[in-house]
Amino acid sequence: MTNQDFASSYTTMKEEDVKAYVTSQMRYFSEDAELDVKEIGDGNLNYIFRVKDKATDRSVIIKQAGPVARISDEFVVSPDRNRIEYDILKLQGELAPGLVPGVYHYDSMMNCMSMEDLSDHQIMRDALMEKKHLPAFSDHITTFLVKTLLHTSDVVMNHKEKKDEVRSFINPDLCEISEDLVFTEPFYDCPRNDVFEGTKPVVEQEIWADEALKLETAKLKFDFMTHAQALIHGDLHTGSVFVQEGSTKVIDPEFAFYGPAGYDVGNVVANLMFAYVNGSVTMDAGTEKEEYLAFLERTIKEVVDLFISKFQAEWDSVEKDRTATYEGFQAYYLDGILEDASGVAGCELIRRTVGIAHVKDLTAIEDEKARVRAETVCLRTGKRLVMDRAAIKSGAAFFDVLQKQLSDTMKEA
Repeated sequence: MTNQDFASSYTTMKEEDVKAYVTSQMRYFSEDAELDVKEIGDGNLNYIFRVKDKATDRSVIIKQAGPVARISDEFVVSPDRNRIEYDILKLQGELAPGLVPGVYHYDSMMNCMSMEDLSDHQIMRDALMEKKHLPAFSDHITTFLVKTLLHTSDVVMNHKEKKDEVRSFINPDLCEISEDLVFTEPFYDCPRNDVFEGTKPVVEQEIWADEALKLETAKLKFDFMTHAQALIHGDLHTGSVFVQEGSTKVIDPEFAFYGPAGYDVGNVVANLMFAYVNGSVTMDAGTEKEEYLAFLERTIKEVVDLFISKFQAEWDSVEKDRTATYEGFQAYYLDGILEDASGVAGCELIRRTVGIAHVKDLTAIEDEKARVRAETVCLRTGKRLVMDRAAIKSGAAFFDVLQKQLSDTMKEA
């Protein structure tokens, strides 16, 4: 591919194309630099490359959006998601400094962007699979959530400016994926679901046959589609977070749009629960297991409770819409976020167990009976978080739902 081709037409790049691209279009490296380019992405949507100068160790990440999702060509998705991600990361970097990677460059023709290389960090899901303790995470992620969710809401923003932002971050293709995979397909026998054979009786009897559950998920789906409350990340699970000791970086906000603020909070909580369930069924009894599960219990509770306390403090410190200052409004607003968070956490636990996009917290469990127990716990916890969401308002309340379902399911084994 020639330099002119980069400027005049789109093509999905391979490693050699990326090498030519960064030297000719970005001017990030010298033209005579000896570059090492490696495709590192294994996600569901995009092509991700690490480019490194062998002489200087200077490096950059190139992320390119294709016209279809890598998980399945059934999902035709707009490459504009790359522009959305670039703009979102810039904004999040201003609202929550140090908690997202830096971004350098966006190219609308090639649908690609460049960003900070976080090779010295580790994907959080991988770290939790290795049973690492991450004591700073709850503090970091709750700061990120409060800063990004409150400051992009009508509580703080000029209403006309916020409506302009809603228009700018319309993301129909990626929203449709969430509408289908999170709120719709897991709750009936959809051909695209991927159910572990041993777990299928629980799914059929306790999920697909429950009409009351389906009604509640319909309410959550329509809230997701119509409640343009704040600029949400839209896919904030432990695979979308890089960590190292003392550092947390939120990545991959390509699903971002203006939606219910509780969606991000619920996703974080649900994915910590996956880690807890994995540790419960895979680790041998002893001090290591006790300490690891205690860390996760503490983190689940802190994510909710620190979010609440920081949200209240931030609310008190910012200029607000006049009506948002009325007595009782803050409590009403926060209660709504927590209710949404519980419902979304429940849907996430169910859809990652039943649907097309699994998590390795479950799929990596080699013992079939242990996997069935783990998945059953996730399904039942998810169901209760959806059905009882109006009453779940604290970290302890979230964790108690998980602990009860874990205890009850283990007694059945």
